Amino acid sequence: MSVSSEIAAEPAFDGPPSGASGSRGLPEAGSTLYGRAFWCTYLSNTALMIAISLMYRYADFVVFLGGSELTVGTIVGIGMTGSLVMRFFQGYGIDHFGPRRIWLWSLAGFSLSLLGQLFVTEPDGVAIFLLRIAYSTSVAGAFGASITSVSRSLPVARMAEVIGSLGTSGFIAMALGPQLGDFLCGHDNITRTDLNTMFYVAAALGGLALVAAQFATRDQTAPRRRRRPHVFWLLRRYHPGSVMVLGVVMGMGFVIPTTFLPTFALEHGIERTGPFFLVYAATAFITRLSTRRFPELFGVRPMVYLGLAALSTSLLCYLSVTGEWGLLVPGVFAGMAHAVLFPSATAQGSAAFPNRYRGLGTTVMLAMLDIGTLSGAPLIGAMVKTSKAFDLPPYQATFIMLAAGVAATGVFYAWSNASDRAS
Repeated sequence: MSVSSEIAAEPAFDGPPSGASGSRGLPEAGSTLYGRAFWCTYLSNTALMIAISLMYRYADFVVFLGGSELTVGTIVGIGMTGSLVMRFFQGYGIDHFGPRRIWLWSLAGFSLSLLGQLFVTEPDGVAIFLLRIAYSTSVAGAFGASITSVSRSLPVARMAEVIGSLGTSGFIAMALGPQLGDFLCGHDNITRTDLNTMFYVAAALGGLALVAAQFATRDQTAPRRRRRPHVFWLLRRYHPGSVMVLGVVMGMGFVIPTTFLPTFALEHGIERTGPFFLVYAATAFITRLSTRRFPELFGVRPMVYLGLAALSTSLLCYLSVTGEWGLLVPGVFAGMAHAVLFPSATAQGSAAFPNRYRGLGTTVMLAMLDIGTLSGAPLIGAMVKTSKAFDLPPYQATFIMLAAGVAATGVFYAWSNASDRAS
C-alpha cells in the first residue's frame, strides 16, 4: 500500500454528534478519562508551569550579568524563534516515537537547560543563546507531547474538554510561580547565589514534572512503525485552515497583558498590576471548570465564538480604565477568553489530522500561538507609536483597532466554516 493510499484510508475524525461520547469505544463523560494518567499529567504540567512562571525573573539574571532590556528581548526572541522552528519537527517526532519519549526527553532537557545557566557569565555569549533555545524548545516539546498524550484518539469535543481541564494547571501556576520568584529574588541587591537558587528550584520542579510524566505514560507503548510521508505533505493535506488564524489571533490577544499592561498602567498612573493577574487567573480557572463539558454539549464552534467575543470585550473594557481597580473588568473578560478559546481552537485544529498524526496537529496550533506572540508584540507596539504620531489617544486607538480585528476574525471564521459545509 502506498503512503498516499494508506493515509487516505484514515480520514481525520471530526467527532460524534452531540450525546454520542461513548461511540467508537471512547469513555463516557466522567469515567476513565480522568484516571491516573490524567492526574499525573496534571501534576507534571503544574510543576512545569510553576517553573516557567518562576522564570519570569529571567530578566534579573541577564541584567545581573551586565545586559540591558534590549539584551533580554534579543535572548528571549531568539529562543522563541528556535522553538518555533523546532515545533514542526517535534510534532513529527511525537507521532514517530510516541508522546512518551518526546515528553520525557523534553522535561530532561528543560532541567538541564536551567542547570546550564549556572555556568553562564556573559549576557551576550553564545552559551546563553543556545541554552535559551534549548529551554524554549524543551517547553514546546513538553506541552505538545503532554496534550497529545491525554487527548489522542478522542473526538474533538472531548479533546477540548480534556485540554481545558489540563490547562487549569497553568492558572494555578500563574498564581504560585511569581510569588515564589518574589520570595527568591524580589529584593534589592540580588546576588548570584539568589539567581542560582532560582535555577536550582526551577530545575527541581522540572525533575518533579519528569517523574509525574513517567507515571502518567508508563502504560503507553511506542507507535507501530510504518512508512510516513514528509511533514510538509501532511501539513498540505490536513492543515486546519481558518483555525490556524485563530491561533495567531490568540497569541496576539494573550501577549497584551504579559507585555503591554505595565506600560498601559504607567500611562494611566497605575502602580500595581497584581490585582489584574489575580482576577485573570481566578476567572480563567473557574471558567475552565464550569465550561469543560460545553464543547460536548453545544459543540466547539460556539465556544470559539464565545472566546472571540470575550477577547474583543476585554479590549474595549480597557477604554474605561482610570485606576487600579478598573483593571479588574478587562481582567475578567481576558481570563474568560483564555479559558474558552485556547482549548477549543487547539482541539479543532488538532482534530483535522488523523489520530496517528495528532502530535503534529497539536504542534501546529501551538506554533500558530507562538507566531501570534512573535508578530503581535511588535505590531501592537507599532500601533501605539503610530497613534501617538497622529495625536490620537495611543492605547485607546490601539485597543479599538485590535477589538475590530478580533471581530473580523470571528466573521472570517464563520464564513470559512459556512463555505466548508456548503462544499
